[in-house]
Amino acid sequence: MTTAYARRRVAPAPPAPRRSAAGPVLAVLWVGAAAVVALWWHDTGSVVGAAGWLTGAGRIAGLLSGYACAVLVGMMARVPLLERRIGTDRVTRWHAMAGRYTICLLSAHVVLILLGYAAQDRSSLVHETLAVVLDYPEMLKATAGTVVLLTVGIVSARAVRHRVGHEFWYYVHLLTYAAVFLAFGHQLALGSDLVGSLPAQVAWYALYLGAAALVVWFRILVPVRLNLRHRLRVDSVHREAPGVYSVVVRGRRLDEMGARPGQFLRWRFLAEGMRWTSTPYSLSAPPRPDLLRITVKALGDHSAAVPLLRPGTRVWAEGPYGALTADRRRAHRSLLIAGGVGVTPLRALFETLPGDVTLLYRARSAEDLALGGELETVARWRGAKVLYALNGPDGRRPDLSTRSLCAAVPDLAAHDVYLCGPHGFTQDLYGALRAAGVPDSRIHHESFEL
Repeated sequence: MTTAYARRRVAPAPPAPRRSAAGPVLAVLWVGAAAVVALWWHDTGSVVGAAGWLTGAGRIAGLLSGYACAVLVGMMARVPLLERRIGTDRVTRWHAMAGRYTICLLSAHVVLILLGYAAQDRSSLVHETLAVVLDYPEMLKATAGTVVLLTVGIVSARAVRHRVGHEFWYYVHLLTYAAVFLAFGHQLALGSDLVGSLPAQVAWYALYLGAAALVVWFRILVPVRLNLRHRLRVDSVHREAPGVYSVVVRGRRLDEMGARPGQFLRWRFLAEGMRWTSTPYSLSAPPRPDLLRITVKALGDHSAAVPLLRPGTRVWAEGPYGALTADRRRAHRSLLIAGGVGVTPLRALFETLPGDVTLLYRARSAEDLALGGELETVARWRGAKVLYALNGPDGRRPDLSTRSLCAAVPDLAAHDVYLCGPHGFTQDLYGALRAAGVPDSRIHHESFEL
């Protein structure tokens, strides 16, 4: 199967560079936040006394946290515009940052409102909390939603996230939908900025219904349609290197899926012990009308079970996602730098990326060079270069400093650079490339770390 994927292809004509949608999307989000603050400003008269200041600050925090909840849900929807024009890794960072802001705003809203109400009623904080939770409309549900959202925030914190299993984190994370649903009612029932304004209520409903529609469409209906249409099944499994295996997936009319070299899909293998986990794996070869291929390194329970897959196993896939494609290319020459199994998306790009292409492959030893035979074959027919950075006989790491990169790749600053590999590896290479004069806009990287 490996040699079948190394067949010669004619590199396509260079596509016109596509501008990232990050700037316009961020502008829209900030305009929305400004509109929320303007709503509070328009509805607020003079603020008098400590109770007024506390309550007013609590209202602002509540409105902004309500807006941020809708934004969070929208970012979880895997909208193609975001996933393909901005990049999954950047959207993930945005989502994590928005989550932290949401938790902070929500906590501030709860504390400030309760302190303000207690000061206004001249009662204790405990008494006021019980009165608000038990007597105010929709507050029992809102309290439950708040507890759930805070729990999701705690589980998603970096210190906790790395101590729990991916499946546990994933399914707890999905409770965000339930938390937002539970908290929505009290925003309209008690939010003084929304209760008296029909246009504001309409806008709030549109915001939340729009986010819900994105989730239903892109996370449920689109994947269902994709899998019913393409009927994916495991075709074969091949060992590529120690602990590294390729899985060939067969399906119908896969060219209509729209997958491109450099992209990835989220794969769920419907085999025992694997059906409850959806994991992102890049395409390790250009897609064909009847076959797709991924290459996986055993790094956890799920990936370690991949070699045990049997032909005929049904596959549930979502995607394609990712912006690490030829659309990012701006120069005629490209350098692809892969670390370990990070070679998988770059292997597909190495075959199809237009122009002069050089691939630098970092691995511990020659035995660890997954897909090395294919890379050599592709390099021969398209006149490209493959460079290897292996540990020395004494285990010493190769020099990948700015000086060594410039010596290996003349006129490095004039190249587009595609990076894929472990986080520390790509961070070090990014610094070396910037020091070599490669503009930030021509360093392309996408990470699947969650």
